[in-house]
Amino acid sequence: MLATVRLAGLDATEIGLGLAALGRPGYINLGRDEDLGADRSVPALEHRTHAVLDAAYAAGVRYFDAARSYGRAEEFLGSWLRSRDIEPGSVTVGSKWGYTYVADWQIDADPAEVKDHSVATFRRQVNETRSLIGPWLSLYQIHSATLETGVLEDPAVLDALAELRASGVAVGLTTSGTGQAETIDRALAVGGFDTVQSTYNVLERAAGPALRRAHDAGLGVLIKEALANGRLTAHGDVAPLRRAAERVGATPDALALAAVLAEPWVDVALSGAASVGQLQSNLVAAELDFTPDLADALAGLAEPSDEYWSERSALSWA
Repeated sequence: MLATVRLAGLDATEIGLGLAALGRPGYINLGRDEDLGADRSVPALEHRTHAVLDAAYAAGVRYFDAARSYGRAEEFLGSWLRSRDIEPGSVTVGSKWGYTYVADWQIDADPAEVKDHSVATFRRQVNETRSLIGPWLSLYQIHSATLETGVLEDPAVLDALAELRASGVAVGLTTSGTGQAETIDRALAVGGFDTVQSTYNVLERAAGPALRRAHDAGLGVLIKEALANGRLTAHGDVAPLRRAAERVGATPDALALAAVLAEPWVDVALSGAASVGQLQSNLVAAELDFTPDLADALAGLAEPSDEYWSERSALSWA
């Protein structure tokens, strides 16, 4: 049974479902060819997305995560919500703005997405999001905020976010890269945010102290890439993780997710499952007892942040 959590005043579940790997034909997860197969047409991926959403909902998942740049993720999520007669407010739906998907449904498009944190992009994208999932939209986040883009210093953007927040939609930011901690701390200083969503896993732990500070300040904390884009699954074959998982009769992905959920400052950890089978394996994490000996077994896996992000950037879209 998934635990219900409060996320910035919203009802959610300790494991949510992210649609980054389902809303577009190309992504950077290891083993994607095996996971998705050859048919990546729009109808095929919409059908797959609905199947995974059905399985998640049946298992009790009540937090769903999309973004404007996840191809047709918002469209697929919206069609599922409508076709299943899911009442607004009965699930919590988050999405993000700041990247535009430009791959035109090509797997190896370069670039696949273009980043722009201007207020003009916000206003365009929030309207696009509302047209697809408007009644269900609970949380809207800056996608991969960094100090370099200046988004946290832009009065026009901050005013637009405050306006959205005043309308009843929570606002937050997501972070990526070696500067995650600095970005989180700057957002705390600026104020006006309800959530932060960051990359954190047993390989990349650098943002942990800043995320704890965010949690202590009252922000909801969501974790993305808990499985390190497939590196912490059977596809990645991280030997210490695999051996520890075998000892407790679990899969590597479930144990890696359990390690994230064990952090007291984590509210929601996202599954990025691309199939029903992957989702079911991920959800076992909620049932695992992450004991101190398991923590000790995985402690040595932490990598220097620059090495982690360098390896991530080298992953190919497939």
